[in-house]
Amino acid sequence: MATPAHPTIIPLIINGKEEYTESTFDVISPYINQVCWKTASASAQDAIRAVEAAEAAFPSWSQTKPTIRRNILLKAADILESRLEQNSEYMRTEMGADVGASLHFIAPLGIRMLRDIAGRITSICGSVPVVDEEGQSAMIYREPMGVILGIVPWNAPYVFGVRSAACALATGNTTILKSSELAPCSYWALVRAFEDAGLPAGCLNLVSCAPQDAPEVVNAMIEHPAVRKINFTGSTAVGRKIAAACGQNLKPCLMELGGKNSAIVCADANIDTAVKGVLAGAYLNSGQICMSTDRILVHSAIAPVFVDALKKALGSNFDPSSQPPTLVNIRSKSRVTDIVKDALAGGAHLIHGSVDQDSAEADNSVRMVPVLLGGVTENMRVWQEEAFASLAACMVVNSDDEAIRLANGSGYGLSAAVFTEDLRKGLAMARKIQSGAVHINSMTVHDEPALPHGGVKNSGWGRFNSSHGLDEFLVTKSVTWMD
Repeated sequence: MATPAHPTIIPLIINGKEEYTESTFDVISPYINQVCWKTASASAQDAIRAVEAAEAAFPSWSQTKPTIRRNILLKAADILESRLEQNSEYMRTEMGADVGASLHFIAPLGIRMLRDIAGRITSICGSVPVVDEEGQSAMIYREPMGVILGIVPWNAPYVFGVRSAACALATGNTTILKSSELAPCSYWALVRAFEDAGLPAGCLNLVSCAPQDAPEVVNAMIEHPAVRKINFTGSTAVGRKIAAACGQNLKPCLMELGGKNSAIVCADANIDTAVKGVLAGAYLNSGQICMSTDRILVHSAIAPVFVDALKKALGSNFDPSSQPPTLVNIRSKSRVTDIVKDALAGGAHLIHGSVDQDSAEADNSVRMVPVLLGGVTENMRVWQEEAFASLAACMVVNSDDEAIRLANGSGYGLSAAVFTEDLRKGLAMARKIQSGAVHINSMTVHDEPALPHGGVKNSGWGRFNSSHGLDEFLVTKSVTWMD
């Protein structure tokens, strides 16, 4: 199916109709640091109408046969695949992703996730337990919850939008996506694919708004009685506010929050494998992934050799004459530059990169040469704060236990990596690392349909993907009767 051209102003989608509002906001492309398009800005009243549309659509959609729901989701996946190049271009324009990240990683992963979720729909079923009393029987139903609110970020729109919307729709719920103000066109393209696949009006609604209006708009939806659960993917700071609002309204929530992810390089690690895994984990998508490798913990026995290999790989992978990776906006770059300067002032040193990168911005884009720091300490911001940029820090340790202690010292717990040639040791270390996922001999960035995804501690709770992701959007009901 042909890709629809995006409108001059990116609209809301409420009850199957594109809507424009009197108020709009600008979307700034980091490639040129200029406006690429405007977006309709929803009011709290618009958001409530979206909830009401989802509420009205719920009775019919919740009773739709699983095979029909499956077929619509599979068709949406086919449409997204046919529009892969254009949708990837939207993502690159809005948030500065490169071709490798957008066209070959994030957009295809979202399509695979959608097909996997669709394929699991017909396997949702209850159970028939044996109860204590003679002459009595029971049945356990697994039912949709109602209206689901999904609040999604900018950095991987086709992954986050799919898993939020599709998990809700697959289990018979209706939903509203509140898109990031930094990537509204990508989410419009995603919702259009579901609409074009035949999803009934009101089942999936799209709301976007100016950043200053977000608290009022989001709280209006959380407080609405029809909204039964909220899922949020984004920063820990904003997640705290969303969780507080959910708690105040006694609404369950699924939180996939930030990460400060560690890669542990053991004394017996394969150097080539570790270097490739660490660099890919740190700099893929300009480091703008919640699972990115922020912290590298390398055993002192191999530290000189490993750091030298990192230097050589960085020198060959990132040609100074080529364009550096793009960050999402000037604020992000300014914050990360401050983090680097703070570390250098505290005694850290540059293994790769530069703190003065203005010369790389002759084209007025928001770019940052990949930076790798050595000589960092635990109290530095670069070691404690999520970077969300092409920045990583390296620390030398004297034992695996010290590495695990440092990895667990962060308040986060989303993803980790261990590089070792001893699988038994790697598995033992994985058990001790406080993280939602641990990857042995591969990068911290790992998300696929078959694996549940989520964190612990300040990285949130609950899981997306696989059967675990569907369970998040179902309620369990016990029914008993006398035979």
